[in-house]
Amino acid sequence: MNREYRRELDVARNAVRLAARLCQNVQSAISTESLSKKDNSPVTVADFGSQALICRDLREQFPGDPVIGEEGAAELRAATGAEFLDQVVREVVRVGVPGAADEVCDWIDHGGAQNYSERFWTLDPIDGTKGFLRKEQYAISLALIINGQIELGVLGCPNMPYPGSGEPGVLAWAVRGYGAWQQPLWESSATAIPVRVSGTSEVSELLFCESVESGHSSHDWSGLIASDLRIHREPVRMDSQCKYLAVARGDADLYLRLPTRKGYAEKIWDHAGGVILVEEAGGQVTDINGRVSNFRLGSTLSSNEGMAVTNGRVHPFVIQAIQKHRPR
Repeated sequence: MNREYRRELDVARNAVRLAARLCQNVQSAISTESLSKKDNSPVTVADFGSQALICRDLREQFPGDPVIGEEGAAELRAATGAEFLDQVVREVVRVGVPGAADEVCDWIDHGGAQNYSERFWTLDPIDGTKGFLRKEQYAISLALIINGQIELGVLGCPNMPYPGSGEPGVLAWAVRGYGAWQQPLWESSATAIPVRVSGTSEVSELLFCESVESGHSSHDWSGLIASDLRIHREPVRMDSQCKYLAVARGDADLYLRLPTRKGYAEKIWDHAGGVILVEEAGGQVTDINGRVSNFRLGSTLSSNEGMAVTNGRVHPFVIQAIQKHRPR
């Protein structure tokens, strides 16, 4: 492996693993009662806590690197956010990281960059809010981007089954030019195994992976695409960048993020970690027009539209079907 990024990878994996522990602690306390009240406070606490832990390590180890993250601590610093802040601090301390309230807020705000830099990190502390609340799939995603190119990415997927054992918890990562790998999330000393996309080349045999929520990707549009390609298998639906992991390791062949409204710009933290994982596993990722994603525009992919993620073998056919059935 390129020694230049060995340290970055080690820091990223350790930080994501610790953040996943905090998120699981918070998720385990979610009750049916809180769900029936549509109480989003657990995900709020976990979001802030996860970002605090990861940004703390990045600031300490790579102080010159900006972090484009999803959260900011302004609401926690306000009087109305005092209760949330207390909970966040408690959860951070619970995983062994002591910190006062002001320190925790400072860690969170380290992820407040919005503009492009020649070298920066992008972080989604919890990708898949509704999956998290349902105690289903969610991911912690971290990626390093240098000169507009994703050089490494780490996904922590606490509820994804690990191959062979079926036990929940996968830590997956990729470094450009060195492949994609996975390891049990909770066993840092376990042997990592390579991640490879499927060998499916017959489009009718493709297995779709798509968002649970139709608000995230147009299910009607994907249904027309599946029909055009004569795909007969029922799609697998899950939240978060776990869908990227599913394609990367051959659990699915295809993931589409189809815009539900004109002009929507994807956020870079929703994709960067997953993109390099699929590419290094042998797959292909473009937007729905077949263009490579542009990570030089700050926090959004504003020059791209949606996302098409495949095992690579069927990519041209998928792009063609997407365009054929584009809503007018």
